[in-house]
Amino acid sequence: MNKAFIYIILGAALWGTIGWYVKNLYTYGFTPMEVVTLRVWSTTIILLFYMIIKAPRKLKLQSIYDLKYFIGTGIFSIIFFNYCMFTAIDLSTIPVATALLYTAPAFVTILSFLLFKEPFTRVKLIALFITLLGTCFVVGLIPISVASLKLNSLLFGIGSGIGYALYSIFSKFALKKYTSLSITTYTFFIASITLLPFFPYSEKFHLLLQPSVLLYAFGLGFLPTAIAYIVYTYGLNQTEASKASILTTIEPVVATLIGVFIFHEAFTIFQMVGMVCILGSVMLIQVYSKPNKIRVKT
Repeated sequence: MNKAFIYIILGAALWGTIGWYVKNLYTYGFTPMEVVTLRVWSTTIILLFYMIIKAPRKLKLQSIYDLKYFIGTGIFSIIFFNYCMFTAIDLSTIPVATALLYTAPAFVTILSFLLFKEPFTRVKLIALFITLLGTCFVVGLIPISVASLKLNSLLFGIGSGIGYALYSIFSKFALKKYTSLSITTYTFFIASITLLPFFPYSEKFHLLLQPSVLLYAFGLGFLPTAIAYIVYTYGLNQTEASKASILTTIEPVVATLIGVFIFHEAFTIFQMVGMVCILGSVMLIQVYSKPNKIRVKT
């Protein structure tokens, strides 16, 4: 299999483990956006510590104007899509919000065509349709009454998809000058600075002193965030953004498996059909893709 695809799928699979950390943090009374803040903070600390020790030169900003890329990935992607997604969950349900989040590949494919002149091929259209259909089955949007969707939840859900898609787009621009590790570090640094005023320190700072909370918070920042974004961005450097986005739909499959085997959630025939659709689209993209010979910045 194409090595870039392996990195992208690995990153998406790690994203799929987020639910395990999040559910454990919820038991301590943290709200969804507070968990997002903990995720961003812990990731920033981990990445900065690693970069200062192993690769301090990669922390150098080549131009102050390059901050626009990281404002894009940090605020307009990471923070924006999380805010929209959690609002959609509050207004509707987790399955509906998750399904709407995975409209992202459609937005990436369209934006990549407009910005990068990536070909809008028949295979991409078919794979995109299959992944979106499969995701709807996996998260339970099918079968469901479409009439039950509220306009506000629909708009916030689509907003989460747009924000999720923007990471691939802004990263593609930044990869011309920066490594995947540098992009990930700057992304979460900008996001962490932005979120500083929004945490209820007087009410919940004492919880951060508990070892178990620190374990879940830093675990969330390490595997499904720092490592996941690094390997995903590295793989993105060697393939088209639209293909990478479609491959990331492995994430809900992993999340479903964790829900079934760890949290003993129900697993229906519709979810099984959805998983087959998603895996089938990944194989379709792999079979009909030509290797991209793009130099990897190290």
